[in-house]
Amino acid sequence: MPLPSDEKLIALSNDLIAQFNAIFGQYPGFRPAHAKGVMVKGTFTPTAEAATLSKAPHFARPLPVVVRFSNSTGLPLIPDNDPNANPRGMAVRFYMAERVHTDIVSHSTDGFPTHTGAEFLEFLKALASSDPKNLAGSPLEAFLGAHPEALAFVQTPKPAPSSYARETYFGVTAMKFTNAEGVSRFGRYRILPEAGNDFLEGDDLAAKPADYLVGEIVERVGKEPVKFRLAVQLAEEGDVVDNATVHWPDSRTVLTLGTIELTAPVEDSAAEQQHIIFDPIPRVEGIDPSDDPLLELRAAIYLISGRRRRAAENK
Repeated sequence: MPLPSDEKLIALSNDLIAQFNAIFGQYPGFRPAHAKGVMVKGTFTPTAEAATLSKAPHFARPLPVVVRFSNSTGLPLIPDNDPNANPRGMAVRFYMAERVHTDIVSHSTDGFPTHTGAEFLEFLKALASSDPKNLAGSPLEAFLGAHPEALAFVQTPKPAPSSYARETYFGVTAMKFTNAEGVSRFGRYRILPEAGNDFLEGDDLAAKPADYLVGEIVERVGKEPVKFRLAVQLAEEGDVVDNATVHWPDSRTVLTLGTIELTAPVEDSAAEQQHIIFDPIPRVEGIDPSDDPLLELRAAIYLISGRRRRAAENK
């Protein structure tokens, strides 16, 4: 996949990667954000209802998938019970044929702190120059005061899950789904655990080892399949579909697209994580990106940082 030709987009992408590195440090071979993770594999089985929403090929038949679960921050060794490890990430790749695939990238907080990449860079710079324990008069306090949507995101509870398999994950940006009859609807992905949500706090969380989530999911899929329900919350006429900070009412329809069933760890997970480059833009017939400005930016960041990881791999 080639880089976009928009020089301003590329410059902003590089600035954001540099800012992540300034906050967390540089770790060649790792992602600048969500550096720590683990990969597992399995299958996706679509529902009949999925084809009524989209003619996408992965909604027509069962397919193999790989999933990467991850912690927040650019720290490859961040303890799983560190509060900064939230929100958690879940990226899914659907394999339709050899070298033919599409991805979903999601995290465990519904929404995003900013509408644009430029605002997100401003947010990261304010974060880097402030003490979160003493916000009075800080750049971060000023930014959050001027951006209520970022304040709402920061204040949203982000509890630590007992397992990656006991967390709900949300697609950040809206997609445009088109079925075989040419009917289109906008929606945002939701990935819901069959086992239900379960969280830890206090002494229970503190007692967990630093890699409890990574070890637990590997052990869990070795014993029995881990299942998630892939769904999409559908927008209605008049809903904002190009701004990840805007939530839609809970009354909106949530359509089940299928079941993700995870059955085994990915062999040599560390090497696969270093090599794979997920893409937040679907690039598949029947699903198009919305006009959310974060999409092209995130795709560029993933590609630029992914190429750097692969270069480190080759060295």
